[in-house]
Amino acid sequence: MKGKEEAAISIRNLSYHYGERNVLENISLTVQKGAFLGLVGPNGSGKSTLIKCILGFLKPQEGSIFLFGEKVERFKEWNKIGYVSQKANSFNTAFPATVFEVVSMGLVGKLGLFRFFKKQDKEKVMKAIEAVGMEEFARRNIGELSGGQQQRVFIARALVSDPELLILDEPTVGVDAQSATDFYGMLKTLNEERHMSLLLVTHDVGVMSDYVTDVACLNQTIHFHGNKEEFKKNKEEGLSGVYGHHVHVLNHQH
Repeated sequence: MKGKEEAAISIRNLSYHYGERNVLENISLTVQKGAFLGLVGPNGSGKSTLIKCILGFLKPQEGSIFLFGEKVERFKEWNKIGYVSQKANSFNTAFPATVFEVVSMGLVGKLGLFRFFKKQDKEKVMKAIEAVGMEEFARRNIGELSGGQQQRVFIARALVSDPELLILDEPTVGVDAQSATDFYGMLKTLNEERHMSLLLVTHDVGVMSDYVTDVACLNQTIHFHGNKEEFKKNKEEGLSGVYGHHVHVLNHQH
């Protein structure tokens, strides 16, 4: 398949179950190169399980996953993929480290734990910090920042290794509405200016039609998968089917 598959992520007929409980059933999903896909669904819909399958942490019982045309079981170029989990699960913000130090941790995989940073490495870290608008906080302790600012730092940590695909698992949990809006705007800029592929898992249904290029609605299986224009036409009807009740969608942009 390598060389023929143009997508950053291609999932085909994937099913996953814990014991007797079906979590994911017959999932087919694509994230094209340069796309910004928003994945939405209620609690317990299988979103985090799907992400774990994509990252190779879980092995589905059925189906296949391709990353940049390579089966996930054989995929080796993990530097192409940046991953940002929910803040509370990814980093101890009481840890005594500056923004610069946290972002530099994203280079450890490439440089090795005990390798000294060269001038170009330090420049790379600052470039990632600047990309998320946090340059004035570079020497500030991470624990002194707001939730939205901390998430920007975690994005920079993922960006410092120059990934082609960025996967974010509900990155705005616990972040206030204005910070979330600013955060989504930053992601849109990364997608448009860097042509970076993004997969955003979120509960925030309103973000879909404001910032992403494509939408997928998941609740054990895929109930909708298409571009944002198609989603806008039937979003409330389609989401009501996913959530099991009427959903009224609020937009962030005013």
